[in-house]
Amino acid sequence: MPKSPPVRPRVLLVDDDVALRMSLEFSLDLEGFEVLALESGEALLLVQSLPVEGACLVLDQNLPGVTGVETLRQLRARGVTLPALLITSHPPPGVREAAKAHGARIVEKPLLGDALTAHIVQAIEQSAV
Repeated sequence: MPKSPPVRPRVLLVDDDVALRMSLEFSLDLEGFEVLALESGEALLLVQSLPVEGACLVLDQNLPGVTGVETLRQLRARGVTLPALLITSHPPPGVREAAKAHGARIVEKPLLGDALTAHIVQAIEQSAV
């Protein structure tokens, strides 16, 4: 009987910066993740079937329309418990507190080296415990 391919961890990436989103999608794919890249919080909120495990949300805070924290708040209200990372530059205390309240870690831009990948792996591993 043939072996089924290994399950790749998933990343749901939301960033309105096309160049950054495409770069991160490419990089994360090379690192072995299955990536769903979206341009807005609203687009993520419209996804009908979000994974329940083996995945991580990566949300830019400074999205037009619904911010990263607000997107996460709405997902949590729907019962989505996936680990989440909020990517932003120089987050003010209010954003830090809101991210923490919704169980998200902040990863500050610029995203250097493999820092984002390491945070994603750690978040997925900790959620599986």
